[in-house]
Amino acid sequence: MDSKTHSSVAVILVNWNGYALTKRCLHSLEKVSFTNFSVIVVDNASEDGSYEKLKSEFSFPVFLKNNKNLGFTGGNNRGIAYAMEQGFDYILLLNNDTVVDPGFIEELVLIAGNKPDSGMVQPLILFMDSPERIWSAGGKMANSLGISKTLGDREKLSDYRLKDRELDWATGCCILIPKEVIQKTGALENSFFAYFEDVDWSLRVRKAGYTIFLASKSIIFHEGSASSKKAHDEGTLSPRVFYLHARNQLFILRRHFGFPYGLLAWPYHLFKYIAWMCYFCLRGRFKKMKAVAKGIRDGISLDHHNPEPLCP
Repeated sequence: MDSKTHSSVAVILVNWNGYALTKRCLHSLEKVSFTNFSVIVVDNASEDGSYEKLKSEFSFPVFLKNNKNLGFTGGNNRGIAYAMEQGFDYILLLNNDTVVDPGFIEELVLIAGNKPDSGMVQPLILFMDSPERIWSAGGKMANSLGISKTLGDREKLSDYRLKDRELDWATGCCILIPKEVIQKTGALENSFFAYFEDVDWSLRVRKAGYTIFLASKSIIFHEGSASSKKAHDEGTLSPRVFYLHARNQLFILRRHFGFPYGLLAWPYHLFKYIAWMCYFCLRGRFKKMKAVAKGIRDGISLDHHNPEPLCP
């Protein structure tokens, strides 16, 4: 057991047709120096045989299988519920398209343990193929427009003033959260399915009186949107990604940005998405144009408190 802490950590990975990515991530977790942790792999009804192959190749994780794709929110929430039942002190969400530094859990737990008001902690995340550049050093909100910005985005690590600091939101790529915080604020909002669910969770955690931190010495490497970047007839990103982006951004505004921030935020985002639609129309990408339009409609009309994942 680690000398610095006796806390237990449940690491949750969601797999959806991502055998190679999840395998690589699990191999990196085998080298982690923190000893009091367990890995939970939640399979979202994969159709590539990855669940069976991973289960036959790795003995240390707990494997859970959903009978349908519940998205990032539903998949992680299944793992969170299992971890809470098992009594883990911390829950750690980790994207399966990551590779972790052996000491990353220790540094996260160290920050969380030293900050009594800690609600979430995220590591420094670097690009997998360009580790000299930052993928995320945390998140900041521009409240006047309801914009969630990524700190350090694509900046050179050598040029960035890196330090442990408070954040407005933590990326769902990797979040450590104490069980007590989940008991008070709830888990991920299922209705989001994927995208912006981390922003919503972070804002709920902060509203409950907790603080979010960056653990700058905790490092992981991220491939970035690997499950979304596949060849399509209208480019790399599927129309579903643009639908979820538009819909869930409007969910965020409805849930967290009322008066007076909404007076600027709503016109800004609606104009932005209309501009996207015009661009897609000019480029002949009509599926994406329709996806954004549907995202605007559903973002305004659907119940964002729906207990079931709202799959596009």
